[in-house]
Amino acid sequence: MEKTAGQLLKEKLEYKRKNGGMIFDDAKKGNVMDFCEGYKTFLDNARTERHAVNTAVVMLQEAGFEAFDKTKKYKAGDRVYSINRGKTIISTVFGTEPIENGVKMVASHIDSPRLDLKPHPLYEEAQMAFLKTHYYGGIKKYQWTSIPLALLGVIVKQDGTIVDVNIGLDPKDPVLCVNDLLPHLGKDQGAKNLNDAITGEQLNLIVGLDPYKDEKVQERVKLNILRLLNEKYDIVEEDFVSAELEAVPCFDAKDVGLDRSMVG
Repeated sequence: MEKTAGQLLKEKLEYKRKNGGMIFDDAKKGNVMDFCEGYKTFLDNARTERHAVNTAVVMLQEAGFEAFDKTKKYKAGDRVYSINRGKTIISTVFGTEPIENGVKMVASHIDSPRLDLKPHPLYEEAQMAFLKTHYYGGIKKYQWTSIPLALLGVIVKQDGTIVDVNIGLDPKDPVLCVNDLLPHLGKDQGAKNLNDAITGEQLNLIVGLDPYKDEKVQERVKLNILRLLNEKYDIVEEDFVSAELEAVPCFDAKDVGLDRSMVG
């Protein structure tokens, strides 16, 4: 059947979305797949701002960048980077023209959805120990229950010593999680909309239920958790106030689809 004038005009004027797989040759597809392998590695290594900055430093050094030294005089073409408080990073390649003529700049935020620990997070309830959290980023709260979570970050002790915390990413580590109701106990929860079924106040991490073996002390489960943390990191409960600890999913980035055409 011959096409109408309107059909021909539509084909001529309208933008047609095309699947990249239909327009890329094998070489371009290979480049995309290679890029995604690096992207997955970055996602696995950059789960928090601090980890993202540390990962960026490695990538920059591999590309010939060095840490900025304000006492050094640089020339056109030199590559440097500078870190601010371990959570932001700037890198630059010095140009040949005066800065008055302008600069080329790319800016981006480090997006790290997570559960931050509150300043006094550890408590005991129903003979279990929990850590209170406050969610950060545009998370869907119902997605954060019953999944394995790692605890990452730093603790600044009273003497100024900085302690790195990394619990849950090593396959031998325990993990944390936000507990949820079993289906047959969650009838009322299931009747609520998604935003109300799991609230921010419910996103607390279960960290233990084994009590310290002394029946004369109260909150024995909490005390046992403090004992474990003291043995591993030499900290006391007050050190949580000067800590920056974040719970993030333990999942590694994976190819999605039998054709490995997506990243999840």
